[in-house]
Amino acid sequence: MELTRRKSVEEILAHSAAEPGHEGTGRLRRRLGALDLMGFGIGIVVGTGIFTLTGVAATELAGPGVVVSFALAGLVSLLAAFCYAELSSAVPTAGSAYTYAYATIGEVFAWIIGWDLILEFALGAAVVARGWSGYLAGLSDAVPTSLFGEDAPVNVGALLITLVLGAVAYVGIREAKWVTNTLVVVKVLVCLFVILVGAFFVKASNWSPFVPGSEPPEDTTSGLTQPLWQALVGVEPSIYGMAGVLSAAAIVFFSYTGFEAVANLGEETRNPRRDLPLGLLGTLLVCTLLYVGVAGVLTGMVDYREIDQGAPISEAFDTVGLGWAAILVGTAAVAGLSSVILVDIVAMGRIGFAMARDGLLPGRLAEVHPRFGTPSTITLGTVALVAVLATFVPLAALAEMVSIGTLFAFTIVSLAVPVLRRTRPELPRPFRTPFSPVLPLVSALLCVALMANLSIETWLRFVAWLAIGFAIYFGYGARNRSRRLEAGAPARR
Repeated sequence: MELTRRKSVEEILAHSAAEPGHEGTGRLRRRLGALDLMGFGIGIVVGTGIFTLTGVAATELAGPGVVVSFALAGLVSLLAAFCYAELSSAVPTAGSAYTYAYATIGEVFAWIIGWDLILEFALGAAVVARGWSGYLAGLSDAVPTSLFGEDAPVNVGALLITLVLGAVAYVGIREAKWVTNTLVVVKVLVCLFVILVGAFFVKASNWSPFVPGSEPPEDTTSGLTQPLWQALVGVEPSIYGMAGVLSAAAIVFFSYTGFEAVANLGEETRNPRRDLPLGLLGTLLVCTLLYVGVAGVLTGMVDYREIDQGAPISEAFDTVGLGWAAILVGTAAVAGLSSVILVDIVAMGRIGFAMARDGLLPGRLAEVHPRFGTPSTITLGTVALVAVLATFVPLAALAEMVSIGTLFAFTIVSLAVPVLRRTRPELPRPFRTPFSPVLPLVSALLCVALMANLSIETWLRFVAWLAIGFAIYFGYGARNRSRRLEAGAPARR
């Protein structure tokens, strides 16, 4: 029963209440509005997916049907966003899915969700940092490939960008907001440029067939690369066709991961009950439209079999003779990837902060900087972890891990909405998910369906990560929580 102990909503809100004179003792400062939240959301969503994964998914899995893949992934994210909006407006605090799970289904589930989100944001930031280094190396021959790019034995470029953006996250949420909003304006304008200018170079013949016929993959040596559902039902592995479109949807779902970072900023939002739903839903609407538009133009400009997988958009403009546009897009990619890394670091810090404040991680990690008002200690730990991963570990193959971690969190959040409505019907809900419990249940089922389209090896890695998380929980978190409850006060160390 202790493992499923739930934390009351009142206790959660009491922790995050911004009482005068207590902002330096485990409480964050409220400095964000709805537009700021949308800036953070778009800042983390529009990045790696639109600038790199589009080419991989179109060439290897879906062809022009990648447009449908982006739309399906956006739909699943939008349904989950409705659930996040209800929970974040009712329980506006740091921790997002971790906190919601703690309030609805119990501590052990909350822990594993928090551990899962740490995986998502840490790997996401590291992968993007390496991508940033590679794009920078591609912009100029003056950038040494021995220090920048995926071929560098020690990726100094990834290390430098992680440390610079980590310093911004450490100094304060306002500074992170200004940097993120500036980068967001740049990359949204460039995405619109790609759609409007690229449309003049679209050839309808490149969209035919829109969904290429199904065929077996070239590499059939390892059954671990097969989507889980195909292995379970005994279907022969295939690419293209609707199976390829669905597999591509699971892959490009990486493009939408991180929007829940907005929910992590509830404790730093001036009017969270109004602004959090606006930030979440606004982020998903803008990003889905941009993704579908860019994917449609890209596959119309270049035959899907010839799309470059490293820098698909830049190379597409080079192909049609617009070299200056390719440089512009490459520059925007560097800016776009920078904002993703920054918001990943900010979000990961808030999750760790919430878990430490509950005693499931060492209490020192819940310390708030007296001057900057940020969770400074956990931010330093976050930056150190991401820097090591980004500098030394090739993480391109682990992009699917970010997708499965996010889909798992989305599933829990979707199920938490009807559970909390049943257990706490009197709780004020400024935003209510429409058609509940049907919409939340459909959201959870679609998330599981996309997870089933990920490879078996991704599932094995995910299970291994969860096993490590359980070992830490039972070795430290649960025992520390027990000591805290026996003492009648929150444990800090």
